[in-house]
Amino acid sequence: GGIMPYIKVVGGSLTREQKDLLIKHLTQVASEIMEVPSEFFMTVIAELPDQNIGIGGRTIGLIKQDYQRSTGDLHE
Repeated sequence: GGIMPYIKVVGGSLTREQKDLLIKHLTQVASEIMEVPSEFFMTVIAELPDQNIGIGGRTIGLIKQDYQRSTGDLHE
């Protein structure tokens, strides 16, 4: 027997609808590419708060704040 394919996404907070779509589409694409039935895939979404993720020595929260100020974009 083979190993069940496992997909893991680590990122910021998502809505329930975003999670549903992400799991659905990742599974569909991986199933097509790997030629493994979608029923065999396990997908996990691990949400991390912005203050727990850093790029270049700065938290994502700070990076988002700077981006929003520079673009006038109020979405998070």
